[in-house]
Amino acid sequence: MSNIMSGKELSLQIEEEVKQSIKGCIIRPSVAVIEVGDNPESDIYVKVKEDACNRVGMYFRHYKYEDNTPELTIINKIKELNNDDYVNGIVVHLPLPDRYNEKRLINTIVNNKDIDGLTDINVGRAISGRKTMMSCSVLAIMTLLEENNVALEGKEVVIVGKGKLVGRPLVNAMLNAGATVTACHSKTENLKKHTSEADILISATGTKGLITADMVKEGAVVIDVGCSIKDGKVYGDVDFNKVSKKASLITPAIGGVGPLCVAMFLKNILMSYNSKK
Repeated sequence: MSNIMSGKELSLQIEEEVKQSIKGCIIRPSVAVIEVGDNPESDIYVKVKEDACNRVGMYFRHYKYEDNTPELTIINKIKELNNDDYVNGIVVHLPLPDRYNEKRLINTIVNNKDIDGLTDINVGRAISGRKTMMSCSVLAIMTLLEENNVALEGKEVVIVGKGKLVGRPLVNAMLNAGATVTACHSKTENLKKHTSEADILISATGTKGLITADMVKEGAVVIDVGCSIKDGKVYGDVDFNKVSKKASLITPAIGGVGPLCVAMFLKNILMSYNSKK
C-alpha cells in the first residue's frame, strides 16, 4: 500500500550512520540498561536494543534485578554508572514494579546520560525549548513525519496516551512545532469525538484495537505507537486493516515507529558520547 509509513529503511540508514561514526571512536560508546522484575515484554524490548548495539559496535551492559531487590541497591548501581566514564547512557527500563519510586530512580541518573530524556531537568529543558536529551519514541515520531513531508504547523494533532516516554513529551514536541494539540487518556470521555477531528492521530496506549475506523477522519495521518503482546503475537492500538482504508498515511503495528525508536536509542547514546569529547 502506498500510504504506509515504514520506519525500517530509515532506521537502517541511521544505524549505518551510527556504525560508521563509531568506527572513528578510540573508545567504543557504551550503554547500561537496568531492568527490574519479571516482565516478558520488557525482556523482548531489552533484547532488541542489545541486538542493535551489537550491530553497530556499541557495548551493552544489562543489569537485571529481581522485583524484591531493595531500591537502595538499584540507586547505588545508578550512582556507580554515573561515575563510570566508560558508560555514556543509562536507562531504567519502564515500567517498574509498583513498589519502586520511579521518579526517584530516574532522577538519580545524571542528565547527560539520561538518554530517555526523563529526568526532571531534561523534561524542563524540553518544555522550555532548549536542546536536551529527548525520548527516543518522540524523536522517532517527529522524524517519521518529517521524512514523509507531513506539515505540523496549524494542524489538529490528537495524542491518545499520557505515558512518560511518548504521550507527555510528544505533546510538548508538537506544541513546539506549531500544532494544536489535544491530549486524551483513559479518563477522556467520548474519545471518538476527539480522534475523529484529528488531522494527525497518534495512539500510544498499548490497548489492542483501540482505534477503529469510525474514530478516524477521512484523510488523517495515523501513527500507531501502542504495542501489546498476547500469545506471542504483537498488536498495535490501531485496527490497521480498516483504518488504512481511510488514512492518507498510516504506520503498521510492526515496522512502523518501532525500528526508528531503536535507531534513535543508538543515536542518543552516540550524542551523549560526543558531548564528553
